Amino acid sequence: MKTISMNIKIENEKFGTIMSETFVDATQFKLFLKLVHGCLELKNDLDFFNGQDFLIHVPYKILKDSIVTTGMVDVTMGDIVKSKIEALVTR
Repeated sequence: MKTISMNIKIENEKFGTIMSETFVDATQFKLFLKLVHGCLELKNDLDFFNGQDFLIHVPYKILKDSIVTTGMVDVTMGDIVKSKIEALVTR
């Protein structure tokens, strides 16, 4: 059985790949895209912490000089690795 996963990649000329995350949950992917877009529009640093084991801080100066790409990939159920950004348990 195949499913679709969504990927976001932030690449910088000086620092290389800053972030590459794959999401299985479309809603969480959309929320994270809105976070990145909001940081670019409002000229804020990109800060995210999932409360457990994933922290990212990208200063606006570096984020605005980076390339942000997204895409969709077909994966099999055995190949799915849930992103650390996606919540395992919600309260």
